[in-house]
Amino acid sequence: MQNRRNFIKSSLLGSTILAATNSVFAKNKNETTLSILHTNDVHSHIEPFADDDKKYPGLGGAAARATILKNIRASHENILLLDAGDIFQGTPYFNFFHGDLEIDLMNQMRYDAATIGNHDFDGGIETLAKQITRANFPFVNCNYDFTNTPVENKVHKHIIIKKGKVKIGITGCGVELDGLVPDKLYTNTKYLDPIKCVQEQVDILKFQKKCHIIICLSHLGYTYDNNKISDIILAKNTNNIDLIIGGHTHTFLDKPTEEKNKDEKEVFINQVGWAGLQIGKLDYVFEKSFRKKMSKHHTVIVSKKSIAN
Repeated sequence: MQNRRNFIKSSLLGSTILAATNSVFAKNKNETTLSILHTNDVHSHIEPFADDDKKYPGLGGAAARATILKNIRASHENILLLDAGDIFQGTPYFNFFHGDLEIDLMNQMRYDAATIGNHDFDGGIETLAKQITRANFPFVNCNYDFTNTPVENKVHKHIIIKKGKVKIGITGCGVELDGLVPDKLYTNTKYLDPIKCVQEQVDILKFQKKCHIIICLSHLGYTYDNNKISDIILAKNTNNIDLIIGGHTHTFLDKPTEEKNKDEKEVFINQVGWAGLQIGKLDYVFEKSFRKKMSKHHTVIVSKKSIAN
């Protein structure tokens, strides 16, 4: 296994501008384009799958993802990079480095925010607290009560990020931990109703903070056969969320799902599988009045071919 510092250095090499990353800058000076890039359930997949893998030959890997992100940034102005949880667990890199490598790479790739997945507790809550502290980006979750745990006061219920003139409100939520994660790993963490908690934060972001777009980073799962709370159910039972970026169920969506909220207004839901095989890319155009529309969506396949020779 490579030395962590050397691997980070080699992973972030590559400067070829990919042909697929043509600029989508708003040509109208009265418009602003926001490009939202996102991942979920990377699960410590630092290296690509083997070339002889039956399902994902040569796909994925932090080096290819870093190169793609660098190239997109070279041709786009307002980039927001988000992750919907389960950063950790899945390869020996997590067992050996306990999350250091994953967070170091995300710092280098300049993530703007992430939420917490159930597997992010797998190293224990002390390890989670350490990695949250090491991150150069905030973690958001509003339905885990971390009182009397090492994570207390380290996670935000919501954040606000400005890209150009656009004010972006972001909250996050996670799946029920009981029965999914050993209680010794999450200790005193309490799971609260995500629909109620998310709506409370969205109301603040919409009416008090006057955000132009509101995003929920969700690790609830896309949908289920039973009544378990999912991204679909969250969208239907809340108001004023524009976009739900999901994780947990490893769902590969060809395009964002459009759902109606309680006010019969449109909510987009997107998820890009697992293992860092894809990067979701959603472009929103904002008029001068900050009226918004999704102008384009695209899934970027992460592959060794993305890296400059």
